[in-house]
Order: sequence, then C-alpha cells, then structure tokens
Amino acid sequence: MELILLLILLGILLAMGVPVAFSLGISSLVVFTVLAIPPIVPFQRMAAGMNVFALMAIPFFVFAGELMARTGIAERLIRVADFAFGRVRGGLGQVDVGASMLFGAVSGSAVASVSAMGSTLIPMMKEKGYHADYAVNVTVTAAILGILIPPSHNMIIYAAASPVSISVGDLFLAGIIPGVLAGAALMFVAWVVAVKRGYPRGEFPGWSPFLKALISAIPGLITALIIVFGIILGIFTPTESSAIAVAYTILIGVVLYKTLNWSVFMEAAASAVKTTAMVMMIIATASMFGWLFALLEGPQALANGLSSISDNKTVILLIILLILLILGAFMDMAPLIIIMTPIFLPVVMELGIDPVHFGIIMLLNLSIGLVTPPVGAILFVGCAVGGVKPEEVIKTIWPFYLALFTVLLLVTFIPALSLWLPGL
Repeated sequence: MELILLLILLGILLAMGVPVAFSLGISSLVVFTVLAIPPIVPFQRMAAGMNVFALMAIPFFVFAGELMARTGIAERLIRVADFAFGRVRGGLGQVDVGASMLFGAVSGSAVASVSAMGSTLIPMMKEKGYHADYAVNVTVTAAILGILIPPSHNMIIYAAASPVSISVGDLFLAGIIPGVLAGAALMFVAWVVAVKRGYPRGEFPGWSPFLKALISAIPGLITALIIVFGIILGIFTPTESSAIAVAYTILIGVVLYKTLNWSVFMEAAASAVKTTAMVMMIIATASMFGWLFALLEGPQALANGLSSISDNKTVILLIILLILLILGAFMDMAPLIIIMTPIFLPVVMELGIDPVHFGIIMLLNLSIGLVTPPVGAILFVGCAVGGVKPEEVIKTIWPFYLALFTVLLLVTFIPALSLWLPGL
C-alpha cells in the first residue's frame, strides 16, 4: 500500500510541474511519515547519498565544461569541424554534430554542449538559410553525445549507484564506439534532411587553414586524452582527473589562448555552482527515494513482474528499454540513474548482461529523454537559444529520434560495441 502511495504521489507532483528534486523529496517524506519512521532517517539517507567520494568529480567536471565553453575552446572545435565537414550538402549540420562530438570528448556535459554549440551554430545556420527547426534539431540531439563520449560525469553517477563494483575507466572506454556510432547516424540524418530541403554546401578552405585550425584546437582536445588515459593507466582517480581538467583548462585559457580573465572565471564558477547544486539536490532526494523504494520491496516487485511477463532475454530487455524511455521523458537523468540502477542491474545481470554494457544502454536510453518532451531539458534549452517554439521542433525531429533509437537497439543487442574496447 505504501509503495503504491509513494509512486502515486510522485506521479501527481511531476504532473503538476513540481521540480524533480522536490517531487522526490515530498513524496518520500509523506511515506516516511505514514510509516512512522523517525524524521532523522530521511535526512541521513540524503546525506549518505551525497557522501560519496566519487561524486566530488561532478563539480569539477561541470566547472571544466563551463570554462571550456567560455575560453574559446568551443569556437576552435567548431572551426576544425567546419573545415572538415563544411563542404558536404548542409555542411553546417555536419559541423554541428562533429563539433558536438569533439566538445563532448572535452566537457562531457550535454548542457554545456548545447549552450556552447547552440549559441554559435544556430544563429550561423539561420543566417545561411537553414530553417530554425533544423538547426535546433541537430544541435540538441548532437549535444547528448557528450554523455557517451568520455569523460562523462553521468558515468561516475552510474558507477556510484551500482550495487556491484564498476570501473569508471571501463565505462569511459565503453562509451566511445556507441558515441561515435550515434554521431555518425545523426550526421547521416542531417545530410538526408539537408539534401531534401536543398540547403547549401560550403567550400574547403585548403589544407593550410585546416592544419592551422587543428593545431589551435589540439590543446583543448588534449584535456580528454589526459582524463581518459590517466584513469585507464591508473595514474589518477576519476575525482583527481576532474580537478586536473579544471587546472589544465585554466592554464590554457590564461597562458595559451589568453581568453580567461577574472570576470570570465567568476561567470563560469557561478554557473558551475548553480548546476552542481541542482545535481546534488537531485542526487540527495533520489537517494532517499531509492532507499525507501528498496525498503518497500519495489525492486523485487518490479523484477517479479518482469519475470512473470516473460523469461526471454530479448523481451525483458525491450521492456526495460521501454520503461527507461518513458521515465526519461518525465524525469531528469541523474535521479533516474540513482533510482533505476539498483533495480534493473541485478535483473539484467541474471540474464548474463555485463554491468558496463548495461551502463551504456542506460545512459544512451536516458539521454534520449533529455530531448524528449514533456521534460526534455536539453530540447527546451536548444529552443530557447534558437528562438523557436518547441512544438515546431517536435514536428520535424522524428528522423533524428529514429537514428538514436536505431543506435540504441544496436548497442543493446550487440554487446561488442560497448565491451570491445574495455576488453582489450
């Protein structure tokens, strides 16, 4: 009875438009009161949820992403992508995806990517005659590539929420091929739509300007190499790597690019503090909700329900994909990772699915939710930047959804796409 009350309250609050963190907290506190559990317990669970050393990497990675978006790294990556892909029909769409892949490999943040890429490329595309809905469609769907291409703070959240030990380095490696595959699929769709709408193609400026742009962008790209290989080789932990990323970004912003001054630094710090506070609040209330959900035997009930439907691995996986897609359309990514990982991971492990593989499945699945209404945080940020109504974008975004769903199915049912690199 209490479990049903918990879920109904959460659903009502979310439907009323209450922020996710408060919806999770209020519904949990009501059920804690009904169960007559001492008031100190929910706050202990919130504190325990945030008191995880690995989560210290989140504010550093967020701060690094904010600094990169403000110190010219994004513009340099856009220039490289423009020279590489601009001569294709609808080349700015290809540039958007390519630059988002490069920026995702540096910042690991979908929000930072849609802000950095969107503020530059959406106006540029509109000026060149591209429709606003196309510009936003490409930008928001490409922004989620940063969740898969390392480094990604969502991978750290998944590793922290997992009931079994998972290497963050393995997760970083596992996300590379699916991320590149998703980027290639989005590039193909962007090209098809561009050809259909008759968008222009750019011109290749020559090898000399291309090499100069590439050399100028290399210092920013080195950030990702330092983080990923430093973790894989055991030189430092994910938390240490995030601090090194901040220090390195400050160094190249001040010494090399000379674009980082005190006011830019404070803007980035303020934005990072705001984002981190939101993420940690969600993590805290999601941890409390998840503990209560486990206490009420919700995971067992869900597992029993899945097994009662079918014992076929494919059917169960498709059901889990559908559940995550639906939940991802209504809730933010961080709380869903924290709540659903302890629920679904034991189920899929019994089916013989590797925890690293399932992590990539979950991250790709939930990242699609970031561009899916009614919540769709990245979708609405992109619409705001592009000055276009969400309903106009939703009408024409379906080819990009189709590309992402296709990659999701490939990643789900071809484990080697995720596990080949970690297995080397």
